[in-house]
Amino acid sequence: MILLPFEKLPRKLQCDEVKKYYEILDKKRPSLVMKRVMDIILSLIMIVLLILPMAVIAIIIKLTSKGPVLYKQMRVTTNNRRFKIWKFRTMTVGADQKGALVTSANDNRVTGIGKTLRKFRLDELPQVFHVLSGKMSFVGTRPEVVKYVERYTPEMMATLLMPAGITSLASIRFKDEDAMIGDVSDPDEVDRIYVEEILPKKMRYNLKYLYRFGFRRDLYLMLSTVKHVFTGD
Repeated sequence: MILLPFEKLPRKLQCDEVKKYYEILDKKRPSLVMKRVMDIILSLIMIVLLILPMAVIAIIIKLTSKGPVLYKQMRVTTNNRRFKIWKFRTMTVGADQKGALVTSANDNRVTGIGKTLRKFRLDELPQVFHVLSGKMSFVGTRPEVVKYVERYTPEMMATLLMPAGITSLASIRFKDEDAMIGDVSDPDEVDRIYVEEILPKKMRYNLKYLYRFGFRRDLYLMLSTVKHVFTGD
């Protein structure tokens, strides 16, 4: 990835809280280049290996619930740019108009096959195409919806210096995020819990990642993700 000159970053990122993280990443430009090269090579390999499994998942989704195979939603990535994320649909059609933008425990909007896809993170497989295009990376802060990015503190905006990621330490630690929210049905209360209680905790991990960023750490986080998905630890 290319780190823009600080003065050319979006205005919201040109603040002292972000600058300290920018200076850390600025010293690690070789690792940023290696990160992008790894993303390209690994995403190409995964597309070849996963194209048939993804086709099978698409057929199962189509046969078991009404609606499109893919769920598309506006998210935020590098330099506060917006893009439409692709995921296998795991909820009923129009679910984001019927409740909060994050799910709670026992959320009845999640389909039967959707529960399995979410458990093993198979719903995120289409995002490998975003990695190839550069909109995302394998490791980085999960791409957040615009509504929640608008609630970021100035320091949280530093996470937008790098591409949004498929996985991260925060993703691993908060893989049961819906259970943390609890069996709450009121959308406004779900949003409040997420923004005031869960998001700040996740961001502490994401900001620490920027401090400790390195090519080998990315490899470690990818391997850790695979382990946690299959062991459930």
